Amino acid sequence: MKKILFPLIVLAMLAFVSCKDSDKNNGAVVAEFRIPQNDIERTVRSLKEFCNGQESDRIEKGVTQVAALWQEQDGSLDDFYDFCMTNFVLDSAKRFETYKKIERDLEILYGYGNTMTIKLMEPLHLDMGEVDFVDEAMGAYSTTAHIADDLFANKMAFYIVLNFPSYSLAEKNALCDKWTRQDWAYARLGDKFTSRIPAEYEQAANVAMTNADNYISSYNIYMGNLVDNNGQTLFPKDMKLISHWNLRDELKSDYSDSEHGLEKQQMIYDVMLHIVNQDIPQDVINSDKYQWNPRTNKLYKDGAEVSSPAEPYTRYEHILYNFKALSAMDKFNSVYPTYIERAFDETMELTQDEVEKLFIDFISAPEIAQVGQLVSSRLGRPLQPYDIWYNGFTARNDMNDSVDPARGAGHAWGSEMKGDVAHLRTRIAKSGMDYKGYNIAVHELGHCVEQTITLYDIDYYMLKGIPNTAFTEAVAFMFQGRDLKLLGQAKGDASEEKEAMAALENCWSAYEIMGVSLVDLYTWRWMYENQDANAQELRDAVVSIAKDVWNKYYAPVFGVKDSPILAIYSHMIDSPLYLANYPVGHLIDYQIETYMADKPFSEELTRMLLQGSITPQAWMKGAVGSEISGEPTLAGVRKALTVVK
Repeated sequence: MKKILFPLIVLAMLAFVSCKDSDKNNGAVVAEFRIPQNDIERTVRSLKEFCNGQESDRIEKGVTQVAALWQEQDGSLDDFYDFCMTNFVLDSAKRFETYKKIERDLEILYGYGNTMTIKLMEPLHLDMGEVDFVDEAMGAYSTTAHIADDLFANKMAFYIVLNFPSYSLAEKNALCDKWTRQDWAYARLGDKFTSRIPAEYEQAANVAMTNADNYISSYNIYMGNLVDNNGQTLFPKDMKLISHWNLRDELKSDYSDSEHGLEKQQMIYDVMLHIVNQDIPQDVINSDKYQWNPRTNKLYKDGAEVSSPAEPYTRYEHILYNFKALSAMDKFNSVYPTYIERAFDETMELTQDEVEKLFIDFISAPEIAQVGQLVSSRLGRPLQPYDIWYNGFTARNDMNDSVDPARGAGHAWGSEMKGDVAHLRTRIAKSGMDYKGYNIAVHELGHCVEQTITLYDIDYYMLKGIPNTAFTEAVAFMFQGRDLKLLGQAKGDASEEKEAMAALENCWSAYEIMGVSLVDLYTWRWMYENQDANAQELRDAVVSIAKDVWNKYYAPVFGVKDSPILAIYSHMIDSPLYLANYPVGHLIDYQIETYMADKPFSEELTRMLLQGSITPQAWMKGAVGSEISGEPTLAGVRKALTVVK
């Protein structure tokens, strides 16, 4: 029943917010409340006169932003005027004192809310037994969804906006060289209330994403039940792999299997194609009931062929659930009116055009084809689409192991207040941790270290963290690349060759995930252009988009056309528009590693981290002296190609 009941919660909540969008009064759509421009100008003029011309820019920005958020239930036009006149803080010392109070209060609210969320989601993230309706419903409950509503209701949010207005990304980039740490902290406080989204919309989005996360976390393939055309099994009987992470990681490890590695990789690739095309038999998902030949897509029971319906378009239904829940918030965001803009310009603080150009320039570079030729020569065969995951440039490629059952693929969850702790999760088998689990754990350790330093040692709470998740991933990559060193098993390659291999690995990893990210972005653009599409139509579009990106940027390197493999990533399902952070993170990782090559790791990394959550380009300039770019990696590749054979 749980596979039926919980989606009904999503549909019910989406229907509710849809009804909210269509509120009518005697058959007419209710007009949205707006503060008239002449009232805004009157308030600005009066406040400037009262302040004797001081802080004119802040007055204009603050009053205008309060007006954009003010709704009918907040009071009359006179109430708006009186609020601004009464609550504007002119004195700089008083303003700083006010900031410190608000900083403390928000740390309490977000800190304890985060702790409650972590505890409520433990049954979904940890192996605590079978997940049922109670676990799913409570895990989807957002403990912080009503904070913004409540702070608007008691006028605290308006007080913050009036005295600490927000700045656009363009303004931040223009002013960053002039701003003090205090200026940055004030600006980040202003970023807290740039839109006013009702709690039911936040809750609907949280339900949709939690449901998608649970779907992905339970999407396992029993590898010991896969058979080839001769009915032979290639994988251990007890091997169960989650899609896509463990399937990909197993495929990587099979490069070291000289006997059956190529056959196993082809079998995994076939499994992935069925997942993307959504013609995978329903009865092989998280089930060992039948044997399955992924090449022919046939099922067998005791040697006899049996029939099974394909999985419904569930994978794409979850993408649509997320789209509908997140796009429903568009009308509440005047500055960033689409989720795409909120994901890039607001959250990532890199525009979608900026990121798209960064990726296309990189994956179109001539160096990529040269690296592809090198991979093919090292493999001794023509490239196959799954060779986007070739891992022969890393010292870990000769380590093989098995993956045992566990829930999820591993993650880190940081604290939101001092006195609390960061949480690290990874797969640990009953018999102990295997290498894959350890490698993931070291990646997540990087997240936890960053989360802890930028909370406990930062000078302003509003500057905790780092610019965006691309930077978070870059730090995690840096730790993950040192996993063997932590075990005392790092190979003592010559420095020149180690540098060459690092450049090649970074390049190939970025190349792979950039294509995946473009598919994710183009899928969201398609959904905005086709808002009434159903799951089957979305499946067709995603497969077409994936093939188009492949044919344009990958087929010239691989010599194989029309592969939809770039659509396999589970992040597309449960982490909307998150994927772009990974390739940007790879580029940042290489830039930082190159810069720190002759410097002490811990001291330099700590210095960089304590810049806090300023804008990405400002952070990079402060860290290494230049903005984010793919050129350092490509320069490293050009040098590497003269070293590695």
